Amino acid sequence: MRSFETKFRPDHLVWVLMEIKNDYRLVMKLFNWSYMRRSPSLEARCIIIHLAVAANDINTAHNLFHEFWTSSSTDGNTLLVSHFLEKLIYTYKDWGSTPYVFDIFFQVLTEIGHLEDARKLFDKMLNYGVVLSLDSCNLFLSRVSKDIGGPLMSLKVFQEFSEVGINWNTLSYNIVIHSLCQSRKTKEAHNLLLQMELRGCFPDAVSYSTVINGYCNEGELQAMLRVTEAMLQKGLKPNAFTYNCIITLLCKTGKMVDAEKILREMTSQGVFPDNVVYTTLIDGFSKHGNASSALRMFNEMQSQDIIPDVIAYTALICAFCQNGKVADADQFFHELLKNGLKPDELIYTTLVDGYCKAGEIRKAFSLHNEMIKMELNPNVVTYTAMVDGLCKQGDLETANVLLHEVREKGLILNIYTWNALVNGLCKSGNIAQAVKLMKDMEVAGIQPDVFTYTTLMDAYCKSGQMILAHQLLSEMLQRGVKPTIVTFNVLMNGFCMSGMLEDCQKLLSWLLENSIMPNASTYNSLIKQQCIRNDMRAATQTYRDMCDQGVVPDGNTYNILIRGHCKARNMREAWFLRKEVVEKGYNLTLETYNSLIKGFIKRKKYREARELFDEMRKKGLAADEEYILHLCGYE
Repeated sequence: MRSFETKFRPDHLVWVLMEIKNDYRLVMKLFNWSYMRRSPSLEARCIIIHLAVAANDINTAHNLFHEFWTSSSTDGNTLLVSHFLEKLIYTYKDWGSTPYVFDIFFQVLTEIGHLEDARKLFDKMLNYGVVLSLDSCNLFLSRVSKDIGGPLMSLKVFQEFSEVGINWNTLSYNIVIHSLCQSRKTKEAHNLLLQMELRGCFPDAVSYSTVINGYCNEGELQAMLRVTEAMLQKGLKPNAFTYNCIITLLCKTGKMVDAEKILREMTSQGVFPDNVVYTTLIDGFSKHGNASSALRMFNEMQSQDIIPDVIAYTALICAFCQNGKVADADQFFHELLKNGLKPDELIYTTLVDGYCKAGEIRKAFSLHNEMIKMELNPNVVTYTAMVDGLCKQGDLETANVLLHEVREKGLILNIYTWNALVNGLCKSGNIAQAVKLMKDMEVAGIQPDVFTYTTLMDAYCKSGQMILAHQLLSEMLQRGVKPTIVTFNVLMNGFCMSGMLEDCQKLLSWLLENSIMPNASTYNSLIKQQCIRNDMRAATQTYRDMCDQGVVPDGNTYNILIRGHCKARNMREAWFLRKEVVEKGYNLTLETYNSLIKGFIKRKKYREARELFDEMRKKGLAADEEYILHLCGYE
């Protein structure tokens, strides 16, 4: 061939191929030799594609299509699709190909993102009476679903292809269902799932799991449970992905008991939980303040030889910090380091906050310095925790120095930082400075929230400035800041402490008239003041009103009432309430025990006094020496 090299033209290649087309190996040798010297003509390329498909060499055919359509000369040239198709059809009959060659062409156009051209090819092939394969159509459907406007386009393609004879299978339905769920259109996906069987196509575990995951992402607990029940009734077993979706939603909605039940069901079905499942449960228990259960899940995870990652450790450390168990949190922090894991900003910030809340400011600052050494940047949340800790200890000077450092770093203070300062100033008695700071907040573009107002209101109430406290409530309502029950409780307590019981009653009536449900603390303030005034009839009536409104008394309610009855020498009522406290699992305070013992001794009821004294001692509480001497004298 070397002597013909300079004279060999593309049309010569076609002539020779006609002679050797039955020897596929020779065909490819000649084509490769020619291709190294010059690009083949479109006709020659189509011929080789046909011969490759006839020889079942699909990869070569695919590569020849792909190479042509990804070259710079064809980029964006949609007219070439028609021209290429014409050549492909022109050469089809004479070169022993099969209709599958058009499938490959369609697949390549789809893979490289020429979706409009692929759709035109599909329609043209229909005109020639050729229906492309279901695999090719599924590929197109999948690619369309990932494009802009995917869910609507995939549904449109799904419906239009059905009308021209494409019998979609379970994979096809799953593609559209997944696309709809990804776009938070889970109800539409669920409807499509229900239609599958009516159309003679049976959903599989993936179909149901995708819809379950969709509802989980949208927080639709009841809908998710209905689909799960339907899945089980069909005899389909959830997989690890399905179980994890269900557990995640149950954890988010606070149904931790149910989440753990799903974990047990999962293992009973032979589906073994992984790191993600256990970490989800640890995080769920952590966020709902259940540190002991979070630790139990963490230990169980390790017993299954599943190595906890940084996320699992973070969740556990958060749980201990929220429960005030900073020493335990620190222990797991060091275990994390020992296992070669790198702590992030969140872990450090959680520990800093935990130490600040525990009053260990020095340790918090030490962790802050450690963060910087590790090239981790403390954020505004980290500094807010430190400012809050300093303010609670009354060290406003250091808090202000720290805030100056924060501003120098270019960090913008958030509402929580400002509130920490307002709270610190109020606790130290600097109410005027706190009011000025609240105005500074607004100048800085941060609107005071319910916590800001409630903190200032509490300071006014404790200093007896009830008019100013009430004015703050009016200002809140005018500005559209919605008070919480804590806000009203602060005001209620303030009225009570100032002896303004009529105002207490008016506020309570206003709450009920406006369908704002009081809680036990709301009533406790009023009951306490009535007891202080020895008006036990009024206190008892308030207690009954409380129960009639469906408000459940707490331990504080009973302690207040018992002490009130003891002071009024109503020992029978006090003793009855004490039994109710025991039945309901509440604890009596030291002050309440002493009031009961004193009352019984004065009534010469030494047996009851002795019983209470022994009960106190078992609980590690110490009675007043005066009462001990009385009881010793009785013995």
